[in-house]
Amino acid sequence: MRLTSEGEEFQRQIAPAFRIIDNATANITATGKAEPLKIRLYTTFAAKWLIHRLPSFYVAYPQIKLNISNMVAPIDFEKDKVDLAVQFGAGNWPGVETELLFKDMIQPVCSPKLIKSGRLFELDDLKKVPLLHSHYRRTDWPDWLMAVKRPDLLTNEGISFPSSVLTYQAAVEGVGVAVGQLFLLRNEIQDGTLVPLFNAPFERPMAHYVAWPKQRPLGRKARSFIHWLKGQIAESHAAAS
Repeated sequence: MRLTSEGEEFQRQIAPAFRIIDNATANITATGKAEPLKIRLYTTFAAKWLIHRLPSFYVAYPQIKLNISNMVAPIDFEKDKVDLAVQFGAGNWPGVETELLFKDMIQPVCSPKLIKSGRLFELDDLKKVPLLHSHYRRTDWPDWLMAVKRPDLLTNEGISFPSSVLTYQAAVEGVGVAVGQLFLLRNEIQDGTLVPLFNAPFERPMAHYVAWPKQRPLGRKARSFIHWLKGQIAESHAAAS
């Protein structure tokens, strides 16, 4: 069977419409199957800084879905199926590209009620209260006390917690004094839940970085998330200055 000349003309005219329908169908199918952007974060970074900002990301990029996981161990992009990671260190990991997010500024913090009950005005007053330690940031107290030239105060063994989130919550509840990551605790400091002590912040020689594998070029979703992340950090710095 063959088309008549009228049939061939009809087929020629309607073919573009069918191509448009086919392309639209393919786009919808691809969107439905789109993989989420996989991000690995530290629990403290997620809990204290990221989560309450996520609604603004979804407003800016409603088409991008995030799959967020957490782990303290250094990222291994060959084994870990993630696109981006927030890592803490010197920023020179082999086979990894990085961009600086924020420096590690630390300072003792505690609740207002502990200041009243413990009268924490001088460094020697730290002898009267428990020092709170985070398992994964065990050098915070030694580094800060060395910076203020009082390593002798580390004789207070204090209380150790398995994560910084729990350490900071213990400080909020008045259990003792913690060394806080000032950037991550800005909400608590601004609302007065935690109070920085002794007017002596110390910048450690490490920082938080966003990282991705060198051999894997950044996709559109990853570039969008990094752009949003750095914008939010810049706003946070501007609000604190």
